[in-house]
Amino acid sequence: MSQENLLPLAQWPRPAAGQLLGVLTDIDDTLTTEGEVPEHVVASMAALHAAGLKIVPITGRPVGWSEPFARVWPVDAIVAENGAVALRRNAQGGLDKLYQQDEATRRANYARMQQVLEQIEAQVPGARRATDSAGRECDIAVDHSEFTHLPQVQIDECVAIMRAAGMNATVSSIHINGWFGAHNKWEGAQWIVRTLFGRDLAGELDRWVYIGDSTNDQLMFERFGHSFGVANIARFVPQLTHLPRYVTPSERGDGFVELSRAILATANA
Repeated sequence: MSQENLLPLAQWPRPAAGQLLGVLTDIDDTLTTEGEVPEHVVASMAALHAAGLKIVPITGRPVGWSEPFARVWPVDAIVAENGAVALRRNAQGGLDKLYQQDEATRRANYARMQQVLEQIEAQVPGARRATDSAGRECDIAVDHSEFTHLPQVQIDECVAIMRAAGMNATVSSIHINGWFGAHNKWEGAQWIVRTLFGRDLAGELDRWVYIGDSTNDQLMFERFGHSFGVANIARFVPQLTHLPRYVTPSERGDGFVELSRAILATANA
């Protein structure tokens, strides 16, 4: 694929006022900049939420890592571990944890995944589990760009080992994720929209926006007409089969803010 296929945000034919229902977003290198979510990005999420839009980050990050953000961000929920588990605030001020798999299945899968992770670390030169692995319940992750640099050939080898074990595998901007089960970002998005809002995401895709930055966002880019990449998606364009329709002028959190402003201009039109 070529970056020439990406249209600039300015060419987005904005929906009519009131048409959009919500924004689904990746986190790492979409909301974050240098590993942090800046205050102006949080403010943009708050402005979208105040305008009546649903806000749901969907990430490959672990549920344990996601908990502090689910408590304080102006979002309806966070879907973690590529669709396996969700966090939402409850009326008591705590968090409810929602799973797609039952406890017995999760326990059995966890044991199998640890074996695959150990195999990867033993066989692939330089491969190490992600530093956030302790917070993972439904997947495993190998670091390729967060605190280390793993060449593409080793990334491909990690993916191959996961898939040979019968796992799903995907590559984000920082990690290689693997898991057992049918869930993924797209399936997880449908699940949470149905569970929390009683809506059929697949039947109203023209009312939702998705924004991301890497290869593990492809299932979302493929389906959403209102699909966006932040500018740093350029790094992954050669590896993408499905590109977003539009790209923001700026990278990472600044790109998310630019999209938020465009959405709010539509909402307030």
